[in-house]
Amino acid sequence: MPLQRSVGAGLLLAVLAAGLAPGPGLGQPYTEQQIKRLALDALRDSPELVLEIIRENPEVVTQAVATLQERERAQQALAAQAALATHRDALLNQPHGPMLGNPDGDTTIVEFFDYNCGYCRRSSRVIHDLLKGDDQIRVVLREWPILGEGSRFAARASLAAQQQGAYQDFHRALMDLPGQATEANVMGAARALGLDVEKLRRDMAAPEVDAHLALSHQLARALGFTGTPAFVVGNTVAPGFTSLERLQDLVQQSRSAGLR
Repeated sequence: MPLQRSVGAGLLLAVLAAGLAPGPGLGQPYTEQQIKRLALDALRDSPELVLEIIRENPEVVTQAVATLQERERAQQALAAQAALATHRDALLNQPHGPMLGNPDGDTTIVEFFDYNCGYCRRSSRVIHDLLKGDDQIRVVLREWPILGEGSRFAARASLAAQQQGAYQDFHRALMDLPGQATEANVMGAARALGLDVEKLRRDMAAPEVDAHLALSHQLARALGFTGTPAFVVGNTVAPGFTSLERLQDLVQQSRSAGLR
């Protein structure tokens, strides 16, 4: 076997074990770009040997994948922190947007949610319990309907309910729907609350509703969110369902840091 192929395949094994990161096990200070080039050479020149090495040492693939995943998570966290610094004002301050809790509270939680998200419905109960035990929390709600037409209709109707001073009651009613939100049961919930449904339909097309939904989408993407629910508390970005205990911890961390 040519020396070049042997060195290339051997180096590939080291690269896989290191997750494409230079390290002392490589024997010399290769740059990451050089390592990638040598690994590609090994794959091209002696693929059979590379496959043999992987078959005989499957753990190196697991190690490499884990290392790369950790790198990706770290990069995503850095990007989220940068986005949070850039968009903090838009996240925390929506003078005419929907809120729960104490408008003058000392700590803010921002929640991105969808009425057709089961975990969002669970989170709604968590938020209720959180606010019941802490009267200094302000919850900024960002309607982010990503689960279909029923979600979009429900979000528009809910935002429109602000014009009748009924957002919070309507929000709770939609979170408590027995099934998926649809035009029929959303309007049924509006009638049950005594809302003017014709006015509600008109207000659903208001520019303010369009602006809220567009900004929610922009902020969610900037923060790297891929689904609902998702939270921002202080300097922490928390995608996914978050327990009461975890939210309480994040609130305390935010307070300790003097963040609103």
